[in-house]
Amino acid sequence: MSKLSRKEIAPSVAFNTVKESRFKTMRISVTAYLPLKKETAAHNALMSLVLTRSCNKYPDFTELSRKLSYLYGASLSSGFMKIGDVQALTFSISGIDDRYALNDDVISKELSDLLCDVIFDPFLKDGAFDSTECEQERRQLIDMIDSEFNEKRVYAKNKALSLMCESEAFGIKRYGDRESVLSATPEDLYKAWQNMLSSARFEIIYVGDSDSSIACDVFDKRFNEIKRNPQKLTTDIIKEAQDVKCGNEDMELSQSKMILGFRTAVAEPEDTMAARMMCAVLGGTAHSKLFCNVREKLSLCYYCSSSYIRQKGIMLIESGVERENIEKAKEAILGEIKAMQNGDITDEEIKATKMSMANAFNSNCDTVGGISGHYLSQMFDKEILTPQECVDRVNAVTKEDVIRCANMLTLDTVFTLTGVTDEKGEEV
Repeated sequence: MSKLSRKEIAPSVAFNTVKESRFKTMRISVTAYLPLKKETAAHNALMSLVLTRSCNKYPDFTELSRKLSYLYGASLSSGFMKIGDVQALTFSISGIDDRYALNDDVISKELSDLLCDVIFDPFLKDGAFDSTECEQERRQLIDMIDSEFNEKRVYAKNKALSLMCESEAFGIKRYGDRESVLSATPEDLYKAWQNMLSSARFEIIYVGDSDSSIACDVFDKRFNEIKRNPQKLTTDIIKEAQDVKCGNEDMELSQSKMILGFRTAVAEPEDTMAARMMCAVLGGTAHSKLFCNVREKLSLCYYCSSSYIRQKGIMLIESGVERENIEKAKEAILGEIKAMQNGDITDEEIKATKMSMANAFNSNCDTVGGISGHYLSQMFDKEILTPQECVDRVNAVTKEDVIRCANMLTLDTVFTLTGVTDEKGEEV
């Protein structure tokens, strides 16, 4: 796999190419980056879903599906996420590589043309999106939001982040809120689409073995046909917690949840990999301290793991506990962090964590989607690394680096989702 090559084709629009010959397929993704705002997040998320249902050339889902089938069974999708204080809307199309097409078909051009039709020329009625298409995607998005509520681990994590980042844009969910999704009109989505085209930063990633210049020319032409005034994108990083915010919610569930949110004080690129390893040593693997000690040895948690949100410098520790064990589990978790800060980390733990992290980075190379996602996650970094370069950075981290990052942690938020007890004192 070659290193990513980059070319700016319009103001704040870059075409990125990763030459990869191991697969029979190619993938082209277009990601629009917009400021994450409460008043626009839901409109942007819903708009991104509606766009991939049809376009002016193929004005309903059936006709668009027929076209995709004609292109050797190509697939089209969209999604949304947040990266720091930025909302990212991704539109992707995948299909066979040009070298496997019959009759010298240039599939890369056809896929690029179709993706551009979806993004730049949607099916409209009276200056707005089609209401039927909007309603269908609204129902699916509401179902997804409801499913997050029903998955209490996800619900607790979202509540913790909302509390932790209540004064930051990152506290907004990637889809906004349920009420805004329900109230969004076709006209709202049309305005959101116009705003995206004119003001978003765009990153196009082409992964495949065919000549990417063909696709690049298609996107170059389409983007330069529109007037653009890109918005500035920033992410605020709070390096140290000033006090501990506490939140609790009672709910009928069989297993209480506890989320601890930490500020890591890590902002410089050279510290990021060390912070990721610190988080992994603590609770990111099956041989981590939280898993082996708090969960297995002390039996205080059903699960106990840590994750690192590097764009915000936030570390979360998630656990499922019995209600009566919440304080004990919290003390045990903080005890493991204190031990790391005092240097209680073995060479075996460092070695095993490096192997686990290296395997995770290498697995990004297993699919065209994984490769695309690997590079997409780095678009706001000062330098963009290949999976192998990430592995090299992992292997360069020392135990002293991990201890130093552990000593930068400050507890910011404690959120508990506790099970309601019955008259016998048992969780229900």
